[in-house]
Amino acid sequence: MSDKPKLTSTSGAPYPSNAHSKTAGTRGPLLMEDHQLLEKLAHQNRERIPERVVHAKGWGLQGHFTVTHDITKYTRAKLFSEVGKRTEVLSRWSTVAGERGAADAERDVRGFSLKFYTEEGNWDMVGNNTPIFFVRDAFKFPDFIRTQKRHPKTNLRSPEAMFDFWAGQPESVHQVTILMSDRGIPKNPAHMNGYGSHTFSMWNDDGERFWVKFHFITQQGHETYSDDEAMQIIGNTRESYQEDLWHMVTNGNPPKWTLKIQVMPEAEAEQVPYNPFDLTKVWPHGDYPLIEVGELVMDTIPENYFQMVENAAFNPSNVVPGIGFSPDKMLQARIFSYPDAHRYRLGTHYEALPANAPKAANVQHYHKDGAMRFFTNDFGNPNAYYEPNQYDGPVADESTQEPPLRIDPEAVAARFDQDQGDADYDQPRALYAEVLSEDERDRLHKNMAGGMAPVSEPVKERWLAVLKRVHPDYEAGVRRALETGDHGDPALPVTDDTPVEAAE
Repeated sequence: MSDKPKLTSTSGAPYPSNAHSKTAGTRGPLLMEDHQLLEKLAHQNRERIPERVVHAKGWGLQGHFTVTHDITKYTRAKLFSEVGKRTEVLSRWSTVAGERGAADAERDVRGFSLKFYTEEGNWDMVGNNTPIFFVRDAFKFPDFIRTQKRHPKTNLRSPEAMFDFWAGQPESVHQVTILMSDRGIPKNPAHMNGYGSHTFSMWNDDGERFWVKFHFITQQGHETYSDDEAMQIIGNTRESYQEDLWHMVTNGNPPKWTLKIQVMPEAEAEQVPYNPFDLTKVWPHGDYPLIEVGELVMDTIPENYFQMVENAAFNPSNVVPGIGFSPDKMLQARIFSYPDAHRYRLGTHYEALPANAPKAANVQHYHKDGAMRFFTNDFGNPNAYYEPNQYDGPVADESTQEPPLRIDPEAVAARFDQDQGDADYDQPRALYAEVLSEDERDRLHKNMAGGMAPVSEPVKERWLAVLKRVHPDYEAGVRRALETGDHGDPALPVTDDTPVEAAE
């Protein structure tokens, strides 16, 4: 007899064989009574779950966050309560547009999400590697994402759709400029920053509210690929990010980031010359300097990728006392859309899965039943399944009530025009003319022209008009690269998909 553990079915019954089906004789047909074979095949058919609508391709690590500087004057959140405090963290980084099998080194925005398992519940920082985004109103988010996915007829990625949408939504020029710059293809997650991107709020024990921006600054430094370098990498491996992260951790050199925040007193939001809740805008560091908070170290490879990374469900709605939301329109919509997506993809009880289950003591709630409830949720008190009750069931903690949110006293409910005139061009103009060097601008022109090369002439002209409003040199440089062909092929799977109606 072998000393190895004995194989059983999921119901615990021993398996007599894991190699041979039951048949009627040596050459006979299979028997329906071979329930172990049927269970094995049926499970295989259900091993895959729907991939994420966006951010499908991802890589994750486990690690911890340590507070290095006191910010208790801004927040009562206990994970920041004292210098030296350490909190477990789960991370997931991702590309936005590609499917699960997409190459890691494509030109794309990267997701940067963190789940902090705090003593007050989970806090999820669900962000990107850019401090801004393409749109500021969630009404346009589904339209934007459709332009990043496959054309319904060609089943290929469509630069025509991308630039057509961006030209009609010029607030996107700030993000597109970053996407087409050197930082559009990070070498790997360790060599990029992470941002909460949205404006969030913090509030302290005195009930004072502050608006905040979260910045996770890479300690490894920024390293990026050009389009040509990325194409060579993709030709050798489509899993370069996963490989890099694996080697960094196993070689004892885990990636690290420094958390810094920008802080704006609540009343100042009414005085700044831009909308501080607009996801397409940054806060000038000269006005709101970075304040150091702590260090993030991601040093552990999950034992099971599917369990801890594919099943991870990051929610902007997961906040803890001392951290809150803002009037940011995109953030407000994500508060609903993310948990809704998780329930569709993972099931009703997605937050009880190991990757998402809070590590806080005394987690108690009244959510009951539903498909695939795989845990008891009577918390030792089966009579207390409604509230109020006489059985000492859990009750709300009024001490964690958030302070009132200041809004315009004359506010009315309406569909307000989001056009901000020249304000949408001010920050990309500063990025182009004052931040990027001459060499970086030259590469930006070529990258942009490479992405636009397959696009129809009317869409090219519409987008070039947007670039001209940013800066005349921007438009001229991209136009020159288009006319001379002085650009490489983009590190993105694209095709020349002339509009279907024109082709027919």
